[in-house]
Amino acid sequence: MDYTSEAEFKMVEVIENLEKRLTSVRAGRANPNMLSGIMVEYYGAPTPIQSVANITVPEARQLFIKPFDKSTLKDIERAINEANLGINPTNNGEMIIITLPELTEEKRKDYVKQAKSIGEDAKIALRNVRQDANNKVKKDELPEDQENKILEDIQNLINKYNKTVDDKIKEKENELMEV
Repeated sequence: MDYTSEAEFKMVEVIENLEKRLTSVRAGRANPNMLSGIMVEYYGAPTPIQSVANITVPEARQLFIKPFDKSTLKDIERAINEANLGINPTNNGEMIIITLPELTEEKRKDYVKQAKSIGEDAKIALRNVRQDANNKVKKDELPEDQENKILEDIQNLINKYNKTVDDKIKEKENELMEV
């Protein structure tokens, strides 16, 4: 069994999850991913907003949400309001327009804290992957030198992916603090 490639596969998943979660942190620019995770009540079933509407970014700080079925406009508007994103949707009868306000310095710092918290969660997940991999290696009672080599490889992997997490958080922080 290849312990390091299995651990690396799980670590890559942690990084992908980190990237996905970081896109939900607002940076003052409109991004359709801000709305990912919002569920709209559509014919009695909660449905992702991307499945009931086309989301476009006409300007840097605006989102247009054009539903495939106009009867869902009110449901989409309600779902956005209930998501507590700190944005006010405007319904013009055809589509919903969201204009993002300029971020204040205080709001930017709050978002940086949020991004750092997401980064810390990713590092915890990486450590859990390492712990699981180390436990598997030790349980299999390999020769000592082979076990030490694998444990060292796993440690090198976590060092590499921790640096990736730090880089991504730094990148997001720079994006957030940019005026």
